[in-house]
Parts: sequence; C-alpha cells; structure tokens
Amino acid sequence: MADLSFTRHHRLLTPAAFKTVFDHADYRAGGAHVLLLARENGGLPARLGLVVGKRRVRHAVARNRIKRHGRESFRLRCQALSGLDVVLLVKSPWPRPAPAELNTELARLWDKLLAKRGQA
Repeated sequence: MADLSFTRHHRLLTPAAFKTVFDHADYRAGGAHVLLLARENGGLPARLGLVVGKRRVRHAVARNRIKRHGRESFRLRCQALSGLDVVLLVKSPWPRPAPAELNTELARLWDKLLAKRGQA
C-alpha cells in the first residue's frame, strides 16, 4: 500500500527551493485563480510549496482553506507527481472559494500539469 502522508520531505522549505522553481519552471498549469509551477527535481519525492498571499485572499479562513485543500489534493496525487517540485500560487483575488469550486479547479490543474509532463 502506498504511503499517502504529507511529511516534511514533501514540502519546499527554503526560499532557495522556491526561487529555483520560480526561475526555472519546466511546466506551468494555470486556471482562473491558481497557477501551478513545476520543475523536475532529479527523481526525489514530489515536493509542494504554497504561496497564498494576503493581497489575493484577504481572510485567513479562506487562505487556510486554500492551503488545506491544496495540500490534500497534492497528497492524493503525490505518487503521480514524483520527481517534481511544485509551487501552488494564487494569482488573482479569490474572496471566498467554495470547497467544491476549489477541489474542481485543483483537480483540473493537476490533470493539466500531468498532461504537460506526458503522464496523462
């Protein structure tokens, strides 16, 4: 059975790791509110970084909801994303994302990213 936990080694932790993905993204998948940037990491387990700014999502409850759903959707697709460093970035104002809307947008973006990588 596959390990579906979201541990410390599944996270981008340092500013240098984020900068590497921002500067040298191999794949991009964008939606109405969210942008996924991904970079090959040389066969390591998939890692996720989250950028949910206060200017884009004003309320802490909404920011935390986006981060929680982003981590959960990443955790469920972690096996398919192995070898990638991914940054989930909220790019436009998103006042109160409904959980259903959030899940459908994230699922669509993960599928789009995997298709660009050639794993569809």
